[in-house]
Amino acid sequence: MTEEERLDYLANIRAAQAESLGLAEVLIEALPWIKQSTGKTMVIKYGGAAMIDDVLRADVMSDIVLMKIIGIKPIIVHGGGNDISVLSKRLGLPVAFKDGMRVSPPEVMEIVKMVLLGKVNQELVAQLNAHGHLAVGLNGADGHIMKAKKTSDELGMVGTITNVDTTLLNDLINHDYVPVIASVAVGEDGLAYNVNADLAAGEIAAAVGAHKVIFLTDVDGLYSDFEDKSSLIFRLSLTEAEQMMASLSSGMLPKIEACIKALKSGVSRAHILNGTIPHSLLLEIFTNEGVGTMIMADDDEYSPEEFRVATVNSLAQKLHMGD
Repeated sequence: MTEEERLDYLANIRAAQAESLGLAEVLIEALPWIKQSTGKTMVIKYGGAAMIDDVLRADVMSDIVLMKIIGIKPIIVHGGGNDISVLSKRLGLPVAFKDGMRVSPPEVMEIVKMVLLGKVNQELVAQLNAHGHLAVGLNGADGHIMKAKKTSDELGMVGTITNVDTTLLNDLINHDYVPVIASVAVGEDGLAYNVNADLAAGEIAAAVGAHKVIFLTDVDGLYSDFEDKSSLIFRLSLTEAEQMMASLSSGMLPKIEACIKALKSGVSRAHILNGTIPHSLLLEIFTNEGVGTMIMADDDEYSPEEFRVATVNSLAQKLHMGD
């Protein structure tokens, strides 16, 4: 080996060592956040461009599997607005919105059910189950998880959630499954209602007593001035979030309403993240800086909590690819 080759060899070793050290530092930084989250339930509302892009969707599902492996109990709530609009247009049905809600006459509601239950839900379940026997696809009618009443005649089969029954969800997460819930609820009349997925996530997080509720969306978080991208708000209190309600856009309003509902019901943190940033879910939960907006309960002191041991024996049995 020449002197030049030896120096190149040593330089490559040092570069590899530096990279390994960087990875070790990341893991050390994540440790207190992992300890804080292990054994706790987190509700993740999944939608937007991160759902449309196949690569991003695979990354998000892998992140959720990693969360599950380290002992977190995730519940996924999803919509599928883009796919609903595409199929509606293809079939010559109207695509209309009022106050941020999709106008859903009975014929459009059939499209909503076809897309959310038959396509999007099953795709997400399949991608999670590529890692093992982990996910169970659901909608609000299953076990009457979500009950709703008609919001207005003008909106058609759009519902306002009136009750969340956690019996089935608790059974699933306690047996190490990941519930994947389409945002369709059942009415007292037995009919299906289209419910806002953000609000559904907030209601479910409140009902199950989640530690966190997380909203994956198309923007970096909440801005004090949306036109000024340097005005991203990294952290604010419940009271501050309530004070901002009057100035929010129709797209962000349901998310903040859902955050407020969850926090007032005992959920300690709510996060709004840009799901188009690869692994934003892990960066927000397991790093000191985070990447989105975090809303905290007013009495939250923002300190790591006592470590909880999570049993992973049952999970380990599901993490195989043989079947």
